[in-house]
Amino acid sequence: MADSTPLLSQPYSDDSTEPPHLEKHLPSLDSTIENCIGDFWWTQYLQAILVSFAWFFDARQAFISVFADAEPTWHCSSSTGLGDESCNSVSDICHLPRDSWAWDLPKHTSTVSEWPLQCAGSIMTGLPASAFFVGCLLGGLLLATLADSSLGGKKMLSFTCLTMALSTLLTAFTNNLWTYSALRPICGFSRAAVGTCALVLSTELVGKR
Repeated sequence: MADSTPLLSQPYSDDSTEPPHLEKHLPSLDSTIENCIGDFWWTQYLQAILVSFAWFFDARQAFISVFADAEPTWHCSSSTGLGDESCNSVSDICHLPRDSWAWDLPKHTSTVSEWPLQCAGSIMTGLPASAFFVGCLLGGLLLATLADSSLGGKKMLSFTCLTMALSTLLTAFTNNLWTYSALRPICGFSRAAVGTCALVLSTELVGKR
């Protein structure tokens, strides 16, 4: 009679009390992200280019005060002077008669010449730029958390660019220093989150390769 006992291809050793432990290798977070993002293709490249355009508007607002609030050059228009002082290039413009000199460029090229601020002092002349950077400080503190929490990067970038554009457009229609200085911090508050959002959006969909 044939033996009905099944043959074991790998006999179990009496010395081993536990079955062999198999280590399970889980994929890392980096490899998971790489699999979802994929290689760097035209979609990531196009998004990086489009998002980077926001930096152009950001840089324009940051440096516009260098040109818009600069004191323009002037020249003598007559030989009249105040007392014994004649009009020349080293004369103090504040002590000269108004009809003895003129701006080299049109008055609307600078806030100093458009609203006579040449003798108003450095505080009044630098008020728009100071108000702008105060807005940047406040915007950096308040808007940074909103981009990572409720609004998200894309919505925050769209909102800040729109607000920055509208406030800048309104400054073109201002007719006094106080209104202009009130709009500049709004623009600075908006542009504070542009750089952070643009950097994240342009790099988060790009693989490490």
